[in-house]
This record gives sequence, C-alpha cells and structure tokens, in this order.
Amino acid sequence: MPKFEAPKELIDRTYEALEIASNTGKLKKGINETTKAIEREKAQLVVIANDVTPPEIVMHLPILCDEKNIAYIFVPTKKELGEAAGINVPTSAIAISEVGDAKDLVEGIQKKVTELKK
Repeated sequence: MPKFEAPKELIDRTYEALEIASNTGKLKKGINETTKAIEREKAQLVVIANDVTPPEIVMHLPILCDEKNIAYIFVPTKKELGEAAGINVPTSAIAISEVGDAKDLVEGIQKKVTELKK
C-alpha cells in the first residue's frame, strides 16, 4: 500500500520523533483523531502502520495528506507505533500536531519523505 518504501533508518528516526513529541509536544492517536488533524491542517507529520487490516481503513490518509501537503510515512507495525507514542495499545495511525523538542528531527523526516516520494 505505501507509495514508497521507507528505509529502516528513517523509520527509526520517526519512532524517535514520536517519543520526543509525545513527551514535549502533542500527538493525535488513532485513525479518527489523525484524520481530523490532517483535515484541520494541524498535523506536522502523519505516521501510518503497514499492518492494518483491512487496509481500507487507512487508505484515505495518504490521499488527504497529499491534498494538504502534509508528510506521511508508513511504519511496519501497529504495536511498534503504539509503543513509540508511549501508549500500551497498538494504533493504526498517529499525527504529530505539535513537535515540541522533536522540531529538527521532524523537519529532517519531512524533507526525506518528500525526496522519497519523487
């Protein structure tokens, strides 16, 4: 489903950005909250799990992100995504709405994602 394959190093940096943003910024967790953050243009970076079933429930997120010019990245599992966000449950999608101390990291990820999509 992803339009591009993110290298492991970029995925690791994304998890790190999520951990920092969860402590010093704000995250929107879950498909509904993520969708709202994108539609309201509050999302700085959207992270989507690749193991969502059925995949149709997250298929609209990359389209919305492209429309609003918001960077997004797919990560391998919902479990790892939830852990990186500091929650004890798997989650399908997360939007970083306030980057906090992860500003430089998020900007680097946004730049790399833009390069990979070309």
